[in-house]
Amino acid sequence: MSSTKLNSEGVMLFEQPFARVPYENYRKVFRATQRNIERELGNVQTVTNDLLKRSKSREVNLEDAVKSVDGMIGRVENLKRKLSELQDTAGKPTLDVTRERLQHLMAVEALQTTGSLDFSRWADTRLDRWLVDWALRTGRENTARTLAQDRNIETLVDIDLFTDIRRIELALSKHSCTEALAWCSENKTALRKIKSTLEFELRLQEYIELARDQKKQEAMAYSKKHLVSWQETHLPQIMQAATLLAIKPSTTCGPYRRLYDDSRWLDLIQAFRLAIYNLNSLPTEPLLNLALYSGLASLKLPSCNDRSSHNVDCPVCDPSINTLAQEVPFSHHANSTIVCRISGKIMDEDNMPMVFPNGQVYSREALEDMAAKHNGMVTCQVTGQKCEFNALKKVFIS
Repeated sequence: MSSTKLNSEGVMLFEQPFARVPYENYRKVFRATQRNIERELGNVQTVTNDLLKRSKSREVNLEDAVKSVDGMIGRVENLKRKLSELQDTAGKPTLDVTRERLQHLMAVEALQTTGSLDFSRWADTRLDRWLVDWALRTGRENTARTLAQDRNIETLVDIDLFTDIRRIELALSKHSCTEALAWCSENKTALRKIKSTLEFELRLQEYIELARDQKKQEAMAYSKKHLVSWQETHLPQIMQAATLLAIKPSTTCGPYRRLYDDSRWLDLIQAFRLAIYNLNSLPTEPLLNLALYSGLASLKLPSCNDRSSHNVDCPVCDPSINTLAQEVPFSHHANSTIVCRISGKIMDEDNMPMVFPNGQVYSREALEDMAAKHNGMVTCQVTGQKCEFNALKKVFIS
């Protein structure tokens, strides 16, 4: 089995989303825990300060004080229960997924060559992960679940994330912003860091729907509550939206017709998908596509487009893949590698290239095998020219 040194850094280039998704999930768990603690302990602190103030002024009633302390104990016990449930339902499962994924990545770092059976098994698992990712992105959720269960890789794929994406996109396709706005609320801090305007666009769309239904009072109240806070960065859009109340959906005026156009819902779906991909460091293309593009780009040569020089062992030369390869650039090689079109083996100092009188080059091993079977005669695979093996000349690569 041939093998080459494993480039673990190159392998890891595709694995950032693999580790990032559970990390982001645990950040949500942490923030939920933090909110619960701040809310409950904040109330306890307020009651404590009130009791302390009243005790100093000797206005405290013993029975009221006992009730207040019991209330604080109840809040702390309720907080403990909430945190325990959050840890059991979300925290621990997410940590387990993170641990398994990191162990999966650590396994490949310990490997030395790509020819080992351990790397082959790891690469097979990676391919299964990429197939699940592709199926999820293209709406084939049942296929993704079946494959993940069959390969026992449920913890190594993001089915729950894409199920959530599908749920919110389905709601947007039905002209409902509720689910997407709830997601924005959960991820408000992260969205602010990447300067996403998704929440504003969703709020603007809800305002547009009120204007479409001629609910002017509700639209003005909605604008005051949800749009005015964005005036520092979106004042022109807010002013245009205000004018919308005086314009009917049947308008032919370009700017307002575009606001009323239902294609805005498709734009919102794209904006939401881009935002959630950014938060989880997910590429916009399926990982399988990216791997295929990079592989084709590393193999593609000008000769791959020449049918007369197609190599049966070259993936780019395969008719079903060559069409895809036309979209990627040619590979760059500082040092050329010459492959025999008969045997598919690399020609080097141990397997010298031999040239026919017509200039066609093949490997010595392939031509020796051919000569042994045909009484010392060899045939050019391109032109059909025949000659004796002794008439061939060695080619020295510089």
